[in-house]
Amino acid sequence: MYRSVNDFLNDWKYESESTLKVFNNISGEKKNQKVSSEGRSLGYLAWHIAQSLPEIMHRIGLKFETYKEQGPEPANFSEVISFYKLYSGLVFNQVKENWTDETLMLETNMYGETWKMGKVLAMLIIHQSHHRGQMTVLMRQAGLQVPGVYGPSREEWASMGMEPQE
Repeated sequence: MYRSVNDFLNDWKYESESTLKVFNNISGEKKNQKVSSEGRSLGYLAWHIAQSLPEIMHRIGLKFETYKEQGPEPANFSEVISFYKLYSGLVFNQVKENWTDETLMLETNMYGETWKMGKVLAMLIIHQSHHRGQMTVLMRQAGLQVPGVYGPSREEWASMGMEPQE
């Protein structure tokens, strides 16, 4: 749970940039990669992450003029990236401009539970990190390069002339 707006903003900057690194390594023809026929595709997971930003923040009172209820996954993956960029920036700006450390201690109803606003922000990051991890597995299956997020990926170790860590 966040108790400092600046702590969230610093984490959000890193986490949203990391999500974009993953998104930018997905090619349109590989966005349909699934772990099984019943699983979610790379494209669906990316769209779910992108759509969750305005949906979650809308629930706690942040209003985005361009927000519409969840729509279908765009056919063009670049639209997912654009949508994510827009809303990740809006989340950053709205929290920076409208919230204080005291705001983080306020309670709100989230999905039938009472959460502090600082927990909502923490869950926003955890939610996207969780699905980003799922995406990296699908990226490996699809033969796509996986970018390092919390350290170098196998490909990045190799590009540095080093043996990948086990």
